Amino acid sequence: MSELPRWKKNTYALWVGNFATGAGASMSLPFLPLFISTMGDFSKWELSLYSGIAFSITFLSQAIVSPLWGKLADRTGRKPMLLRAAIGMTITATLTGLSPNVWILILLRLIQGAFSGYINNAYALVASEVPTKQSGKTMGLLTTGSVGGQLIGPVFGGVIADAFGYRIPFYIFGCLMLMATVITIVGVKEKFTPIDKNSQLAKQSAFAGVKNVHVVWAMIISSMLIQAATNSINPIISLFVKELLTTHSNLALTSGIIAALPGIATLIAAPRFGSLGDHIGPQKVLIAGLLLSGVVFLPTFFVSTVFMLGVFRFMIGIADAALLPVTQTVMSVNTPQESISRIFSYNQSFQAIGSVLGPMLASMVAGILDYRFIFLMATGLVVINLVVVLWAYRKDGLSS
Repeated sequence: MSELPRWKKNTYALWVGNFATGAGASMSLPFLPLFISTMGDFSKWELSLYSGIAFSITFLSQAIVSPLWGKLADRTGRKPMLLRAAIGMTITATLTGLSPNVWILILLRLIQGAFSGYINNAYALVASEVPTKQSGKTMGLLTTGSVGGQLIGPVFGGVIADAFGYRIPFYIFGCLMLMATVITIVGVKEKFTPIDKNSQLAKQSAFAGVKNVHVVWAMIISSMLIQAATNSINPIISLFVKELLTTHSNLALTSGIIAALPGIATLIAAPRFGSLGDHIGPQKVLIAGLLLSGVVFLPTFFVSTVFMLGVFRFMIGIADAALLPVTQTVMSVNTPQESISRIFSYNQSFQAIGSVLGPMLASMVAGILDYRFIFLMATGLVVINLVVVLWAYRKDGLSS
């Protein structure tokens, strides 16, 4: 039996690291508003606002520092950036569980964002090694790691939170990131040739050697809008579930299940959509995913039961499976290896901006109108996304 190539070994190790990261982050986030509500007597408006800030500020700092980390990754390698993210989140997640008030919690979330980025660096490392013909399938597989964690995390976190309180999931998050640190040290082997910082290649724009630059930029903007639409409900999902429930027993567990449903769907569908993109082209898969997102977000406005909310959240997960791996694949096949970390860091920044923009807009919409109006806002973001993608493919002469 022949030995597995290095890129496959790295993919499997990083799948585990992505799983730990996804599980840890999602274990605590759905209950963030409930955790904050224990820190003071807040009105609905204040609770929505503080939840939106606490959720979004991690991504705000991530958006600011990601290009700096990406530039450093192209000089030092992706493995050091993976370790930086894993160790940073180990420390900050653990400390967040010790937060005495909402402002310390927000500060720690800010610091966590500055040191995060494990999943994005995992994509960049694998994208720099995987054969082009297997890119879609491999990116789909890697996506199932983080999404699988996001599936397990909210349910397990809900059980833990209901039984032991909202602080414990943050401690478990820290332990999972410590595990990701060890796995990365032991399981990831990178053969990296650094770029001379004085060379012309290092000084030129990251987009200088990119093919179909309008399409790559569209994928980056698309990543931002996908994150904005998908994550818009996350900061207040437990509050919306509380509003829909007739009884508030097992609120954290029910919220965790609702939060996990998109992950279940994406876990099932992502590898299939990745392989489909390798065969029929990523453009068709991406457009189909955007159309499905719009069709699902719009009727979610009218839900009146937790069951129907769960059905629509599951369908959003299917749409995400057609979106997230495809944007990564398109960037990887159009970007030269020597600048791939910088391109992926720009993508991470825009994803982070989306993760700030969506929840903050949602918090304002929820505070001024009602929770369900968030789904109308998300529908609008999907329409904008579809227009951007169609324009970019037409601009680069790739429309089918």
